[in-house]
Amino acid sequence: MRRILEPIRNERPISVLGNEERTIYEALCRNEVPVSVKDISKLYCYYKRDRPFLVYAPIKVEIKRFNPLAVLFKEVISDDEIEVIQELAKPKLARATVHDAASGTLVTATYRISKSAWLKGWEHEVVERVNKRLDYMTNLEMETAEELQIANYGIGGHYDPHFDHARKEETKSFESLGTGNRIATVLFYMSQPVHGGGTVFTDIKSTIMPTKNDALFWYNLHKQGDGDVRTRHAACPVLVGVKWVSNKWIHERGNEFRRRCGVKMSDYERFVGDLGFGPEPRDAPNLSPVLSKDIYNTI
Repeated sequence: MRRILEPIRNERPISVLGNEERTIYEALCRNEVPVSVKDISKLYCYYKRDRPFLVYAPIKVEIKRFNPLAVLFKEVISDDEIEVIQELAKPKLARATVHDAASGTLVTATYRISKSAWLKGWEHEVVERVNKRLDYMTNLEMETAEELQIANYGIGGHYDPHFDHARKEETKSFESLGTGNRIATVLFYMSQPVHGGGTVFTDIKSTIMPTKNDALFWYNLHKQGDGDVRTRHAACPVLVGVKWVSNKWIHERGNEFRRRCGVKMSDYERFVGDLGFGPEPRDAPNLSPVLSKDIYNTI
């Protein structure tokens, strides 16, 4: 006698139904959100040469959007460096955690499915080299930044929409670090999934697909110190392949002169390291204003 099977029920969770942000997140991951040609026409690429060393070894920068500023540093980590970092991280990989706003501790969460590990600069010369390079890339202080975090996303691995910075009511977040809020994020793409795995910003409706060897950078805070809600972002599910990333969370302390406060929330950078003076790279591509640590300390 033929067995009657129950119909398959693959219903969406009640928490997702009618959730506008969730709908936008999924549409962005499917590349279904149209991009403004007018906005794209204003973007450009340039060589970052605003430090003495970078005059001889400039960094390729692609501006992905203005206000909030988001850029891609092109080919800033080599295949050999990626291999070393992956091998160092593999024995340490464990279920990824998130900051619990109430307790300030790290906890696991269903909205973040991946494995992660942390690497200190002294563990290998490659990690130390990447940390130093981040200073040149961002013009921000690395001494007070968190350790380099490596994350591995398998099939279905994802990270739902979230903020990297702590909001005003989350008073215990990063309290133990004593370095203030997360002022900026750098995300290195250490692999390129066949399908899926993009980084999306749900508020500004922007999608960035991972390209191996590149790094995505954005500021989490407005120049006057408040969290920028437009930086709410997510990691799309990996559909085919595997996704490796590493990220650096940069904190406020030590960056008082490297990213000076703005008076208004509308104040924003036009390019990485914009201190409010000097030409914009698009207007003066051959100029290389010298902004060394010594000059920063005298501004």
